[in-house]
Amino acid sequence: MINVTEKAQYSPCQQPRWHLVCDTLISSMKRRLFYWALTVVLGLNLVVGAQIYFSSSQGAERDDVYPNLKLFSIVLERVRNDYVDGGKLSYQELIYGALKGMLNTLDPHSEFMEPTKYEDLKKDTQGEFGGVGIVISVKDNYLTVVAPMEDTPGFKAGILSGDRIIKIDGRSTEKFALQDAVKKLRGEPGTDVSITVLRPSTGVVKEYKLTRAQIKVDTIKDINGRREFPLSENNVGYIRVSQFGEQTASDLEDALRKLENKGMESLVLDLRGNPGGLLDQAVKVAEKFLPRGQLVVSTEGRDSKLHSEYKASGRDKHTHLPMVVLVNSGSASASEIVAGCLQDTTSMGVSRAIIVGEQTFGKGSVQSILPLQDGSALRLTTAKYYTPSHKVIHEKGIMPDIIVPMSEEEERDVFLKRTPGGIESLDPKDQDRVRVARDVQLDRAMDLLKGISLYTKRLPGETKRTAKAEKVASK
Repeated sequence: MINVTEKAQYSPCQQPRWHLVCDTLISSMKRRLFYWALTVVLGLNLVVGAQIYFSSSQGAERDDVYPNLKLFSIVLERVRNDYVDGGKLSYQELIYGALKGMLNTLDPHSEFMEPTKYEDLKKDTQGEFGGVGIVISVKDNYLTVVAPMEDTPGFKAGILSGDRIIKIDGRSTEKFALQDAVKKLRGEPGTDVSITVLRPSTGVVKEYKLTRAQIKVDTIKDINGRREFPLSENNVGYIRVSQFGEQTASDLEDALRKLENKGMESLVLDLRGNPGGLLDQAVKVAEKFLPRGQLVVSTEGRDSKLHSEYKASGRDKHTHLPMVVLVNSGSASASEIVAGCLQDTTSMGVSRAIIVGEQTFGKGSVQSILPLQDGSALRLTTAKYYTPSHKVIHEKGIMPDIIVPMSEEEERDVFLKRTPGGIESLDPKDQDRVRVARDVQLDRAMDLLKGISLYTKRLPGETKRTAKAEKVASK
C-alpha cells in the first residue's frame, strides 16, 4: 500500500508550478546572449569598416595630386617669405632643390640635373671633360669607385675599383648625393682636389692629392695602350674597351679589320674596369659577333611602352671568331650587357665567346635622359636590362664561365706596368716587382685561345680519320 502522506521529492524546476517559470528564464538568457553576441559582431564590423574607409580615404588623399600640390605651394611660399635668408633665394633655386630631393628619394641613379650638369653629361658621352678620371656610384650607401679611367690622374694615382671615397677636400661624403660628389671632383684642368679613400679589403685609409686634367680617352686600345693592335703568338688579337662612347663601335670595327688583315684567328676582348656608357654602342659592339636578328638585350619597365628588344643588325659580322671576354668587378652597365649577351648566345650556339675573370659590378638599370624646357633634364630609372636568356643584371652582375681571381696588389701592379711612367714613379724596391707582374686573367685567356686554335687546326684531320674508320667498319 502506498503511503499517501509521504511527500514527492522534486528539484525546484521539476516541481510543476516552477516548470514554466524556468523555461521562461532560460529563453530570456539565451536571447540576451544572442543579442550581446550580435552587438559585438556588429561593433567589430563597424570598427573594421571604419578602418578600411579611413585607410582608403587616406590612400586616395596621398595619391590625389591637387591637395599635395597645394601643400607644396604653401610650403614654398612659407619658406620664401619666412625663412631668415629667404630674400637670397629665388623660386628657381627652391624648385630645383625640391626636384633634386624628389629624385634622390627614388634610387641612387635617378637625379634632377640643372642645365650645367646636363651639359657635363653630354660632354661625358663625347669623351671630353675636366676631372680626375674616376667613375663613381653609390653602393651599399657608400660613394664607391666603379673604375678609374685609363691615362687619367685617378688611374695613375693607383685608385682601384671598389675603393670608397670617404672625403673630398676634407669634407665627409657621408651625406653627399652622387651628383654633388661628381661636381666636387670635376673642375678646370690644372686645379687640385684631395680625396680620402678607404680600401675595404685592407681597411687602409689613404689621402690622394690629384691634379685635374682634360679627360679625353680613346675607348678602344691595344695591349700597350695604343692603337697599333699587334698580334700575339698563335695569331691572337687583343682589344681593350675602356668605356662605351659615341665612337666606340666604329673604332672597334677599325681595330678588328686591322687585326684580321694581319691574320687574326682569335680575339681577347677586355672589358675589365669598363664602367659602361651608351646603350646603343653596347648593342653595336655585341652585334659584331652575332648573326642578324639575334637578341642582344631587352629592357622592361613599369610601362609596357618601355619594354624594348635590341637585336643584331647583321652588319660587320665576325661570328666565326673564337674569343675570350675578360671582366671583373669594375665591369658595369654597358660592359655587362655585352658580356651577358655573348655568354648567353654562346650557350645557344650562335657565338663563340668564353667569359673569364671575376663577377661584374651589377649595374643593370636603364636611365632615360628627359630634357626639360629650361635646359635642365631628368635622369630617371625607367627600366632594367635583361640578357637574351632573360637573366637580370641589376644587383646580380655576370658570373664568368671561368673564374680567375686577381688580388688588388696584382691588379695595381699590372695597371702600373702598363701606365706610361708608372714604373718610374715607384720606389726602386717596388720597380722590380712591378716589372715582372703577370696578368693571370689575360694569361688564362691566351691559354684558352691557344688550345682552341690547336684543336681547330687538328679537327679536319680527325674528321677525315673518323670518316675513313666508319667506311672500313661498314665493309
